[in-house]
Amino acid sequence: MRRVPPIPTLLVGLAVAAMIALGFWQLDRKTQKESALAMFAANTLQPTITIESGAADASLLFRHARSACQAVTGWVRQGGRGVQGLQGWRQIATCRTHADATLLVDMGVTRDPMFRPRWPGGIVSGTLTRAPDHRPLIASVFDSAPQPLMLVSDQGAPGLQPSAPPDIASVPNNHLAYAVQWFLFAGVAIIIYVLALRLRARGAPEPRIR
Repeated sequence: MRRVPPIPTLLVGLAVAAMIALGFWQLDRKTQKESALAMFAANTLQPTITIESGAADASLLFRHARSACQAVTGWVRQGGRGVQGLQGWRQIATCRTHADATLLVDMGVTRDPMFRPRWPGGIVSGTLTRAPDHRPLIASVFDSAPQPLMLVSDQGAPGLQPSAPPDIASVPNNHLAYAVQWFLFAGVAIIIYVLALRLRARGAPEPRIR
């Protein structure tokens, strides 16, 4: 009977251990995400707050807020959906606030890709969410910094339909599925390796009888 090869066995063992560790990590992430979702749900019931900047504070996500836009310093166009289902281009204003800070405000959606908003600023209220992430995929892999906050206005600017407010149901919570996948990968790896060892043992030459 052939001996179990030590190096391949070690490598398979390390791979299986890594996959199991990733599975437990996803279970831990599931617990964290459930806590975050509970916080987001509670935020929707909190009173309106005043916000002066878009600093990336996850504890404020899905909170209703108001701000004073002193001046609009720029606009960004992004695909989006209106509160009444209109598919088009949402117009995101870069606002300067009283605190001389920057806050992004989603001022509504239009079907016209050439629409030029003329909203000069003012008091705006809406729901806080994350700003769109325009970083390349490879850059986002190496830069885990969260995106700043953005206020989705309750009222659209002139000529715009208000954007659909952020929905907690859109926040993914698939960590359990990922954990199950990693555990399955580990189990399959073990089964395949055991079968490979059995096939190897069957192919071993029989000992000679003298």
